[in-house]
Amino acid sequence: MNFALRLSVVLFCLLTGALPAHAGPDRPLERGTAVTDPLALRELDRGRFGLGRILNPSRDDARPLDNAELFAQPALAPVRSAIDAELDRYIARNTAERPAESIGIGDAFDFRLFDRALLASADTRFVLAGIVNRMDRAYVAEGGCGEIRLIYRLTRTDGAAGGETPVRLPVTLNVILRAAGDPAVDRDGQPITCAAIAQRWLATSGLTLTGRDLAAKLQLKEGPLDLVSPGNIDRIEINLQIAHAPKSARRDFRTDYLLKVFRYDRQARAFNEAALENQIDRERLLADAGLAREFKAWLLEPSRLAELDRGTVLIPERFLARAAITATPVGFVPSKLLPEFGLSEGEGGKPVFSERDVVAALKKAASDGTALQNIRSFGGFQRRLNDITCSGCHQTRGIGGFHFPGVDWMTARPSNAAVAPASPHFFGDQPRRRDILAALRDGRPPDYSRGFAS
Repeated sequence: MNFALRLSVVLFCLLTGALPAHAGPDRPLERGTAVTDPLALRELDRGRFGLGRILNPSRDDARPLDNAELFAQPALAPVRSAIDAELDRYIARNTAERPAESIGIGDAFDFRLFDRALLASADTRFVLAGIVNRMDRAYVAEGGCGEIRLIYRLTRTDGAAGGETPVRLPVTLNVILRAAGDPAVDRDGQPITCAAIAQRWLATSGLTLTGRDLAAKLQLKEGPLDLVSPGNIDRIEINLQIAHAPKSARRDFRTDYLLKVFRYDRQARAFNEAALENQIDRERLLADAGLAREFKAWLLEPSRLAELDRGTVLIPERFLARAAITATPVGFVPSKLLPEFGLSEGEGGKPVFSERDVVAALKKAASDGTALQNIRSFGGFQRRLNDITCSGCHQTRGIGGFHFPGVDWMTARPSNAAVAPASPHFFGDQPRRRDILAALRDGRPPDYSRGFAS
């Protein structure tokens, strides 16, 4: 990285807050809540945390799977076909809006599509970019301990992009596992509690190890990664840069990202399409007045409004979408379900949520004694309704559409490959996550509430 580029990156991080936060004079705040050390991740990727081993633990071959081999596995066949279908829909929708000759794969086009051939190519593979503790999501499943996330970045390994160094591609695949299995036991079959799991993670906060030593320490019998088992896999989440339009004399740059979720069906041994958590199916609601009324009544009920206020609401699947396209740059995208944006709930032309509806619901909640911390007005309701969606969060203080790209340890000097492994949003949320881990460890009721993502 030349001096001018280094300086610009450092200035960007200083201005945006994209520097790693610290829990002490020499201790990154994410230590104890995430594994971000690039050299340790390299060791873990070469061992049992390589994606091929995680998805198929019976493999005897420790060699990393390339993506041609990966997507040849029957469990991932629904993933490949669903992404192909989303790409086809995206192309059809966008060719209807602009000249077909301006859209395609490669630099010759104004609107450059992701080359789907790279997803299942022998020249690419998913590389471990980070491991993140999300026990702050324990509220999602009653009696659960939350999640552990293994984050992988698509990387081109053939050097075809102009050099021998592997080139990262703008696709992440997250493997989400339950923090505790079913039943919740350790490697000896002894019962283990959420408190014990939280303690294992927080106990690593003071470690100053790196590389192979850190990877080994984390995998010891009492270490946090000892409990991360393929048997705990719940789902896969994919964030794929579906298209990019560089800046030109006629327009600003634009980048679109596809978000998809695939839940693991243990009986079928396959990852099948699933709804995105809290990703409201705007088109279906706007086309079905009855469904829109049902959703409005459901969300504006005082106890539900309180959950929305805390950021812990879980919207029923019947209101949710199975894919989302999120754009960069757009800032904070206004909800498409509210009146001032001129979108209706059907032919009648009425908005799904009017200001009068929301104000009335806030008054009812106040009269019932429901305390709200974040939603105090129609504007606050609008902001939170955007905020809880997958697309809304990904458009908030991300790094080019991602919240955790990770440091690229496949470069010759991985410690200098990036200033920070994650976005300002990620680092800004670490104190809240640590507080929840500490509460779980100490047997105190955790406060799962959060402010606005921005």
